[in-house]
Amino acid sequence: MPRSPYPESVRIEGPAGALETILEEPEPGAALSFAVICHPHPLHGGTLANKVVTTLARALQERGVPTLRFNFRGVGASEGSFAGGVGEIDDALSVIAWGKERWPGATPCILGFSFGAMIALAAATRVQARLLVTVAPPIARAASAPPIERAPGIEQIARASLAPGCPWLVVQGDGDEIVDSAAVLAWAAKQEPAPTIRVLPGAGHFFHGRLSELRELVVQFIEKAGVAAWS
Repeated sequence: MPRSPYPESVRIEGPAGALETILEEPEPGAALSFAVICHPHPLHGGTLANKVVTTLARALQERGVPTLRFNFRGVGASEGSFAGGVGEIDDALSVIAWGKERWPGATPCILGFSFGAMIALAAATRVQARLLVTVAPPIARAASAPPIERAPGIEQIARASLAPGCPWLVVQGDGDEIVDSAAVLAWAAKQEPAPTIRVLPGAGHFFHGRLSELRELVVQFIEKAGVAAWS
């Protein structure tokens, strides 16, 4: 089991300015893979410290894979302002590019939760990703969900037919009070090739009390995909 990584603060230059980033590297040195994790909606409390985001990072770190959690533009100490999802895709691509420089030859694992799930999907179609994990992607809002700032870039991603070209996991709770879980499952089933779909019965949007189950699903997927830090 790799050691518990010490969080290191780094600043990564993005199109709108520096992006606040946390690097966690279980074992320093060359790596075959690294992970970039994208957080929920910037205007509704989403940050790199979100518990689902840190849970996803932990799943990769258990395999010895270094992780990069970052704040989108305008969040925390990241410069810039919200860009409707379009600019946030560029933010993710900047972090991925930084990771490729940090670990030459390594391929990125791209993960995201809620708003960040759609950013992760878009980014994975633009780079050669090792795997993709999308948790509660906001394809459609649940009927009882409060209104949220429109993100045109996310709507474009949802309408597009996107194939990331790598192993892809979709995790959805069927008790989600924010995202329409039935719409997510129908959307995922239509993708070609179809992703692996896992449903957590009764789990809400933020997976309260279910984070260990979420982590285990992701760990199993990572292991099946054969992702490891070193050969």
